[in-house]
Amino acid sequence: MDTKLFVSYKDRMLENCGRVIIGKEEVIRQISVCLVASGHVLLEDLPGTGKTMLLRAFAKCIGGDFRRIQFTPDILPSDLTGIHFFNQKLGEFEFRPGPLFANVVLADEINRAVPRSQSALLEVMEERQISIDGETYRLDEPYIVMATQNPIESYGTFPLPEAQLDRFFMKLSLGYMTPEQEISVLRREDTRDIIDKLPVAVTQEELALLRRSFREVEVSQDVAEYIMSIISATRESDRLAYGVSARGSLALYKAAQITAAMEGRNYVIPEDVKREAIPVLAHRMANVSRSHLDTNTFVSGLLDELPVPLE
Repeated sequence: MDTKLFVSYKDRMLENCGRVIIGKEEVIRQISVCLVASGHVLLEDLPGTGKTMLLRAFAKCIGGDFRRIQFTPDILPSDLTGIHFFNQKLGEFEFRPGPLFANVVLADEINRAVPRSQSALLEVMEERQISIDGETYRLDEPYIVMATQNPIESYGTFPLPEAQLDRFFMKLSLGYMTPEQEISVLRREDTRDIIDKLPVAVTQEELALLRRSFREVEVSQDVAEYIMSIISATRESDRLAYGVSARGSLALYKAAQITAAMEGRNYVIPEDVKREAIPVLAHRMANVSRSHLDTNTFVSGLLDELPVPLE
């Protein structure tokens, strides 16, 4: 496996998206990991931090079709998936695809949709297909759902169920820029104009190769056991209602492999696992009732407490 391909891919994505969002290289890198892993992203952050612009930039970087869906309480599943309608000219029914038929789907403020509409995403995110009126439509690759939600406004929102949260490969947050970074944004040209000028950073053929190749990154038995020690600790803790699922352990395994490859290595070290543990795992567990435990802090504590294998 040629790790130079992964290093080049990371550098190109950081350079392109870094023109749009200043000072958020780690988040850009993590979304790039999700893209290679065929995973979906949940961005939870305060308003005005650049979530939508960052996701638009990513869509431009891969040169795929992009659709933005503004989720509201009155949106219906058929508004997402599409409908069959009667074409009077042809005298027959035709299928009109919805906005989920794209390479990159931005589900904006996903927690404002009712559970019925949120569940319409489940099959799409997991199976890369949509079933309508007994017919199944395969979606083109690459396919990634990038959802956003605002954590501070709870009025009129519907929290995502655990089954849907578990389908997001990572949960990330941008946070505010530093004053110096924000001044540079104020002085530059409009962000939309920058996005319009962005070149394609990775072709679909290159991305397909990266998705096949990252599985060749070696994970030693010690590192694999280290991953499982983290997962097991979440399942055994009496501070949590439930721990990380098998889907979560597989996601952490993949993320560590891709991270290692992006650093130019064909083997995983414990630091790769620790680097991805919080964004991959923290949203896949739930507090015990009436507990105010922060799951990010909980995972961070596990990483400090658990013994790290030495190689």
